[in-house]
Amino acid sequence: MSRRTPAQPSAPAPAGASTSGTPAPAQTTTATPDRASTPWPVRLGYAATAWSALYAVLGLFWTAGGPGFPFGPGHDPTRFESVLGSVPADVAAPALAAFGILGAALGLAATRALAAGRTLGRAAPVFAGYAAVSALALLVVVPDRRVLMLVAYAPILAGIGLYVLVTGSSMPHIVDPGLWTVTHQAVFVLGGLAWAGLAVATARRYRAACLACGRTPGRVSRWTTPAAAARWGRWAVGLAVVVPLVYAATRWAWALGVPLGIDEEFYRQGKQDGMWMAGAALASLGILGAILTLGLVQRWGEVYPRWVWFRAGRTVPPKVAVVPAALVSVIVTSAGLEYWRLIQRPEFAEQWWATMGPELLWPLWGAGLAAATLAYHLRRRGSCRTCGQA
Repeated sequence: MSRRTPAQPSAPAPAGASTSGTPAPAQTTTATPDRASTPWPVRLGYAATAWSALYAVLGLFWTAGGPGFPFGPGHDPTRFESVLGSVPADVAAPALAAFGILGAALGLAATRALAAGRTLGRAAPVFAGYAAVSALALLVVVPDRRVLMLVAYAPILAGIGLYVLVTGSSMPHIVDPGLWTVTHQAVFVLGGLAWAGLAVATARRYRAACLACGRTPGRVSRWTTPAAAARWGRWAVGLAVVVPLVYAATRWAWALGVPLGIDEEFYRQGKQDGMWMAGAALASLGILGAILTLGLVQRWGEVYPRWVWFRAGRTVPPKVAVVPAALVSVIVTSAGLEYWRLIQRPEFAEQWWATMGPELLWPLWGAGLAAATLAYHLRRRGSCRTCGQA
């Protein structure tokens, strides 16, 4: 009687092998776009497209006579502040609608190309240039100094409100700055940031650079190295510190009773209206900003110092410095450009060198702060998590 041997279970065939005895066809892997590096460009691209679509609809609505147009005669209470102050609604509204329609169409096409991992071909440099010009207009041309005033005076007004609440005194009269207009200007700044990001992402894709960090494999730009950024970043910080201190010196001189660069009558009038104390408060914020700007090249800008007791010794996340500094550089530049327009007006022709002279330097402040922020980013970005380049 023969004894049967139990059948042994067969081992599983390795991947790619055939159980029929014939070689299995090799499995191929299709390259897919580097989706790990595309989220922020795609999100910004869709944000720029949505912003353009929104103002395309609003522009058409205002063109048809709808209420709420924020710019120009009859709509902006202090229209001399705005570069669009003299443009009537029946001209500006259709132009805004056309700008929005074009932006929505081009933005969607560029964003879909980024999401698919392809370029716009020869059209990429043209689109990147269009996006950059659009961003520049939205960031620093259309907005004016009222955006800076809204940001700077917010903590001051909060303090005044607290004082009124505690003491029961009356709230001081505040002139309407055109809040509806300023709100749209702030939204324009947000749209400009989205368009700037889309311009950068499109240019990086065209150069076959990493979308996340902008580095190109096998190519190193000397000015972007941490050592180089540390050198030119110090000069940029120096510029971004000196300009606000010059402004603060004039405002505090007036607050302390020194009529620097102005006549006695104008000084007395400003003192009675409380202008000089308000200017000193704004100048104090400028001094604080100058001190914080030093952190872009100091050790305490990278590691929290002891006087920040609740975070002492911990690493400062780069975005904590980069994001606010970048925003301030934008709104300071737009405010400074307005002062160059204002000195052309007859009512501001007298004594302008003292009342507006320091503000004429604000575009340099904005440019210096933007460069210092970029240098800080380049020094601290480290190795890219997407492409691995250092």
